[in-house]
Amino acid sequence: WANYTASPLRAFENEMGAQPPFGFWDPVGFTADGDVDAYKRRRQTEIKHGRIAMLATMGYMTPEITGKWPGFLSPSAGLKFEDVPNGLAAISKVPVEGWAQILGWMAFCETSKSQAPGTPGAVGDFGWKLITSDDPVVKERKLASELANGRLAMVAIMGMFFQDGLTGSAFGDFAIKQGSAWLAFENELGVQAPVGFWDPAGFTADGSVE
Repeated sequence: WANYTASPLRAFENEMGAQPPFGFWDPVGFTADGDVDAYKRRRQTEIKHGRIAMLATMGYMTPEITGKWPGFLSPSAGLKFEDVPNGLAAISKVPVEGWAQILGWMAFCETSKSQAPGTPGAVGDFGWKLITSDDPVVKERKLASELANGRLAMVAIMGMFFQDGLTGSAFGDFAIKQGSAWLAFENELGVQAPVGFWDPAGFTADGSVE
């Protein structure tokens, strides 16, 4: 690699987010053409998706830990916050007006500040200074931490979605979904701690013993 100085990846190997142990990691080759503008657009998207994923992950976890808001989500419908289940099951419980508010807030966040190339919004700076610092070294460390945490959150929320869809719980509680085909094999030889019965590819999803 040290001798391959002509690689387009050299343009990005020192960018923020190239962190140990992988360094600059692009197995799919999105940056193979060395296009800087495309790289910046993808980085902008990565920051945005990472932030959304961090909020989503906390949204899954927090009600389980702290409980839910008191009072009514929809007084006219008699719907209390405690009546809304956690996870994917909440999608069908939130009233249309509630989804309209959520989508309206998302639209406001998306359009309230320019995210055109060269603007602060293009690099994720929306004027919220809690994460920043006047010290350039500290600021870079914080922003790198945000990238790393956002990446972890994107993986985490996808894992929660899959577990929720398969078991009815974001935390993989098969006991509450007795109809799951996976329960047919959870006591088979080879099901060991700490993972238990593990079939991420879903080979046994049809419950076929044969």
